[in-house]
Amino acid sequence: MKKIACSVMLACAGGLFCAQAAWAQAADPAWPLSDLRLAGQGMMRFLGFDIYRARLWVRPGFNPEDYAAHPLALELTYQRDFSAQAIAKRSLEEMRRVGTFSEPQAQRWQQALQAALPDVKAGDRLTGIYQPGGAALFHLGGRVVGQVPDPEFARLFFGIWLSPQTSEPSLRQALIAAPRSTGTP
Repeated sequence: MKKIACSVMLACAGGLFCAQAAWAQAADPAWPLSDLRLAGQGMMRFLGFDIYRARLWVRPGFNPEDYAAHPLALELTYQRDFSAQAIAKRSLEEMRRVGTFSEPQAQRWQQALQAALPDVKAGDRLTGIYQPGGAALFHLGGRVVGQVPDPEFARLFFGIWLSPQTSEPSLRQALIAAPRSTGTP
């Protein structure tokens, strides 16, 4: 388990809102976002291989065009094994699509993310928690595994999936499907 002091990455619970709320409370009584609802889900694929299933959990009133103004949780259920180093490196590459940051920031963020993340195995669920203006907090198996205490990092990190500049627009659309089609999650 990585230390919380440096930290980061993603696990909620699947299916229905009631199941999610029950899981959140059972897994962590201090869960900060127990009133979240499933907004959408999709599969990340690369060269035909399933990489992870993503699920987005939001509160009523979530506006995907202003995702950074809303608390949310993003769950990734990995279909393959990955090292924390590989996840951190790829995350920083994707964050550059969302916004600009300096090379010293990139180095600090990559080190913090790599320190926060565990190596993942197929079937692991890693959940990232986003609170506007706060740290990016990461849970694995109902335990906090790390955080990156930089609001700019958190905004850009969750932008990997939610920003219009994402490299995976179809996955973004699947994640924000409910808010877009009904106005509420």
